[in-house]
This record gives sequence, structure tokens and C-alpha cells, in this order.
Amino acid sequence: MMDVTGFFEKMLASSRIFKNKEVLRHSYTPENLPHRNEQIESLASILVSALKGETPSNVMIYGKTGTGKTATVRFVGRELEKTGERLNIPCYVCYINCEIIDTQYRVLATLARMFDRNIPMTGWPTDQVYSEFRMAIDSKDQTLIIVLDEIDKLVRKGDEILYNLSRINSELDRARVSLIGISNDVRFTEYLDPRVRSSLGEEELVFPPYDANQLRDILAQRAEIAFYDGVLDDNVIPLCSALAAQEHGDARKALDLLRVSGEIAEKENSEIVEARHVRMAIEKIENDHVVEVIRTLPTQSKLVLFGMVLLSRRGSREFTTGEVYDVYRQLCRRVGMDILTQRRISDLISELDLLGIVNTVIVSKGRYGRTREITLNVQRNVVASVVLEDFRLRSLSKVDLQYQAKLDSITSQV
Repeated sequence: MMDVTGFFEKMLASSRIFKNKEVLRHSYTPENLPHRNEQIESLASILVSALKGETPSNVMIYGKTGTGKTATVRFVGRELEKTGERLNIPCYVCYINCEIIDTQYRVLATLARMFDRNIPMTGWPTDQVYSEFRMAIDSKDQTLIIVLDEIDKLVRKGDEILYNLSRINSELDRARVSLIGISNDVRFTEYLDPRVRSSLGEEELVFPPYDANQLRDILAQRAEIAFYDGVLDDNVIPLCSALAAQEHGDARKALDLLRVSGEIAEKENSEIVEARHVRMAIEKIENDHVVEVIRTLPTQSKLVLFGMVLLSRRGSREFTTGEVYDVYRQLCRRVGMDILTQRRISDLISELDLLGIVNTVIVSKGRYGRTREITLNVQRNVVASVVLEDFRLRSLSKVDLQYQAKLDSITSQV
């Protein structure tokens, strides 16, 4: 038997790449933010009112993913709290990610719990939770900045929470509240009540994408803290920056590429992170993204995909909608699910095409008309393993395992 005693120590001892990997995470807020001075000053000029005992204007912040919106808000918020503490002026920044905390009740309960109110995450009337939160913050003279990151995810379930929070100051005697909303969608406010829209968007900031040179500066700053000296090949940071600049200047993508490149090099026991590790990181990140997309698909779409996996294992590189539909029907019968119409399945295939999971091309068959040829863009083993995670489809594992031997048990019927 292999001796595994002390294997963690051996792994730690052999790690020559990362000095502090956490600085490459999206959640890390650096001591300074390159190329965001203008946005920092604009936001600070709005929030400085809190240090004067006044209520800052509400702010809406827009920009594509990875343009530094959240990092800037966290950076300015941290400085505001530190300055308030130094001047003995209570200012608090409460950050909420609305992709995770996505209902009015949960937002209010989370805020109340930040001020030591024992609120259950479910079960109380929403009005009671709101009242508890309001009394908690109004217990003393203070300014509260509520940051609602990915605010559009919250609004999809109604704007009552924004209506209440944007008007809470009229119900407070001592405290003051200001809202900061962060969104990738510049048009989401179109769906708000006009009264909410006017009070929420008193000030607006738009964050432009980073260019390749700016991304290079960001990565260089983080790399100095994240990696040991001399472990990065000279081409790594420029390559990560250039690739991320192609995707609307996404600093998150650039940081992910750099981090995953280092992780791959570390697993190889390489002493240097090279350009080839970046190429490998691209493929890994894309595969991880696709896996997550497939995992969240409706069950019917997963069945369609599994049908394509079976067809590809028969040796077909391309297949028609009719072929996919015939196998899909057989799979539905095996798992006891309703069979959708071929037209609806054609729509699902189009959605998979938009997601990049499959590729479809209209091909002319001469006098036989036109047909759509479909190819999988994802490795079939990856698709199969993710689909079979769905508890409703696990019985298909028998089909998957026996497929090579019993392929015709399904396809001979089509």
C-alpha cells in the first residue's frame, strides 16, 4: 500500500508557483485600482455627503462584466468607512449580491441581521422584517450605504423592495440611507415603476471596458503579489490581456486566465508558467462554463442533447433534426417523460445553438429541399456525464453504458 502520510506537506513543499493566489480572485479588492481613477473620484464625490452628516444621492452603476464596477464600489466603500471611523462619523457599507439574495424578504432579513437583529431567513411577514430593519438602523445617528450588486436579478421578482428602500429616509429620524445599484444591463430600469426609477437613478456612472494595455497593468499589479519572482514567462501576461480584451475588456476573464494558467503549471510541477499553459487554461475555462450551462438546462433540452450523444457514438458527426427527434422520443419513453412536438424540439435545438453547445447549418438537398445539419460543439463524454447528474435522467446511464453493444435497440426503431 502506498504511504500517503504527510502528502499535504509534500504538496505544499512542491508548490513553487503561487505566493498568494487569493489576489487573483474576483472577490479581492486591491489597495489601488489601475485605470479607474475617474470612476473612483466620481463615486467618492457623491458619497462624501455621508461624512458631512447628509444623505448621499442614490447611484446606478452600469458596465459590462469585468469592468471594475464591484471592485470600485468596494474600494470607495472601504475608504469611506475608514475615514468615517477616523472622524468618528458612523458610515457603513452593506454589500448584497442579488444573484444569491434575490427576494425582498431575504434582502431585508440580511440587512437586519447585519445590525444584530435576529431575523429568520424565512417565516416572518415581510412588513415585520422591514420594520425590524428600519428600527435597527434608526437607533443612532449614522449613514448606511446599501450596495445591491446585480440589482437586475432582484428586480425580476418585483420592484417593491426598491420602492421601500428608496423611500425609507422619510421614515427615519436619526439614520440616513443611500442606495447603490450595480448592473450589466443598462435597460433594466425600463421595467421599474417610474417613481422607483426616478429616485433610484439620481446619479449614474458608466464603466467603459478595459483595453489590452490596461488589462496588462491590472494583471502585472496582481501578479506581483500572487506569484513568486520569475515564475511567469514574459509572454503570459500580454497573452492573457490580449485574449481578455477580445471579450469586451473583461478583467475577470483576464484574472481567471492567469490564475488557471498557474494552477495548470502547478499540477504539472512546472517551475515556469508558459504561454502553452494559457492556451490550456482557455480550454479548461470554456469547458467549465459549458458544463455549468448544460447543468442548468431544462430536462427536455438535456434529453435532446443526450440523443445527440448517442447518435455521435453511432459514428454520425452530423445529424438532422428528424434523427435527433426520433432518438429523443425513445429516450422520453424510457424515462417516462412527455414527448414534445418536433417543432418544439427544433426550437430547443436553436436555443442550444445560441448557447454554443451545438452548431447548426442549413444544407440544400436539391429537389429534396433543405435540412438542418447539427453537430455537437462539446465533447460527448462531457455532455453525457453532466446530463446524467440529473436525477430524473439517471436511468439513462444504463443506455449510456450499454450503448456500444446495444446501439440498435434505440436507433433501429427510427
